[in-house]
Amino acid sequence: MTIGGSSAEAVEDKTGSATDQAPARQLRRRLGRADLRAVPETRRALRELLRHWGRPAHSEIAELLTSELVTNALVHTDHDAVVTATVGPRGLRVEVRDFVARRPRLRGPSTDEGTNGRGLVLVQSLADAWGVRPHGVGKAVWFELDAGAA
Repeated sequence: MTIGGSSAEAVEDKTGSATDQAPARQLRRRLGRADLRAVPETRRALRELLRHWGRPAHSEIAELLTSELVTNALVHTDHDAVVTATVGPRGLRVEVRDFVARRPRLRGPSTDEGTNGRGLVLVQSLADAWGVRPHGVGKAVWFELDAGAA
C-alpha cells in the first residue's frame, strides 16, 4: 500500500518458537526523504498494528516514541528511512533505519526556548530499552516496550 509517498505493509511473522504464545505482527514502512507527512501516517499505522495488543498506555508511548524517531530520521538526514515495528508476546520493538552513519546526539533540556533536540531524551526516559546500531551505510535507532511491564 502507498500512502503519501510512503509504502507500508503489515506482515504476520509465522516463525515464532514453540514457546511463543502467538506469532509476531509487523509493520514495515519506507519513508520518503524529508516527507514529514509520514509522521502522522506512521502513527496511524502503528496504532492499527497495536490495536489488539491490550496495552493502551504502552500504545500511546509507542506512538510518541515512534514519532520522535521518524521525525529525527527525516529532519536530520537527506535520505529515505525505513521504520519497522514488531509486536509479539515479549513486547514491541520499533526500529528506524536511515542511510547516514552519523550517530544522533542525546541532548537534555537547555535554557534556550528551542523546541528541537529532546526526542531522544523522551526515548531514553519512556522506553524499556533503546539504542543505536550501525547498519550498512547508516544506522538504526530502536526502542523496545516490554509486554509484561506495568
